[in-house]
Amino acid sequence: MSSTTTEAAPRPPAPPRPNVRFLLAHPAHFIALGFGSGLARIAPGTVGTLWAWLAFLVMHLLLPSAVLGAVILLALAVGWWACTVTSQHLGVADSGHIVWDEVVAFWLVLWLVLPAGLGMQVAAFALFRFFDAAKPGPVAWADQAFKGFGARGGFGILFDDLVAAFCTLLVLALWVFIFP
Repeated sequence: MSSTTTEAAPRPPAPPRPNVRFLLAHPAHFIALGFGSGLARIAPGTVGTLWAWLAFLVMHLLLPSAVLGAVILLALAVGWWACTVTSQHLGVADSGHIVWDEVVAFWLVLWLVLPAGLGMQVAAFALFRFFDAAKPGPVAWADQAFKGFGARGGFGILFDDLVAAFCTLLVLALWVFIFP
């Protein structure tokens, strides 16, 4: 005799939360977790973006613009590797603790808007966080386009944040054009 009672499916285990030991276990972890900013218990993406802002302001004081552009390109390539390795080691396709995607995408935004004043930088931060967290329209598409593990998944971790950066820059450009 068959039973018509349905039992709730067991919940999958919560993804592992990386700790300092994990951070220091591999160079890719250290990079992908934003030099530790991704270990934040609350809003690691926001903490990573704040770290990126501070780090970029220091680099902006020390390096010419062309060198900063090269650093960003190198950070994208190294980040692709680091995000790929770290997501595989965590066993999570796109862990919220991996924040290098926020770091490098926000560096790109700042590189293109500076020497803007503090108000424009705050607006850039708020818009970028909105697009990254809410994932409207093209950001949602980009977030789903390259899911998974391996090099494709590592690229996907970066890709949606690059689209969020583009959307941020587009809104800022429209704002400056409409309200010069």
